[in-house]
Amino acid sequence: MKPSSIPALVDALAAEVKARRAELSCTQEDPSAKSGLNRPYISLREDGRKQLTLSVMFRLAYGLDLTLEERAGRIERRYGCPKPD
Repeated sequence: MKPSSIPALVDALAAEVKARRAELSCTQEDPSAKSGLNRPYISLREDGRKQLTLSVMFRLAYGLDLTLEERAGRIERRYGCPKPD
């Protein structure tokens, strides 16, 4: 079975990573070190080239000093709730 993809959600997740890093005035290296995800992996997510798994969402939220709930709320407030195409 092919995994589902909601392009608007992938884009919103990517944009929120960039926005949060800007708020924290940090590079990709900072959340990388804290989350245990390597910097190129974070870069692919920021560019929207890779869909996030749930475990990566948890780790990335932690790396950005957020809970997963806070991160999801920020995305929903900023971008709405993207629907499948």
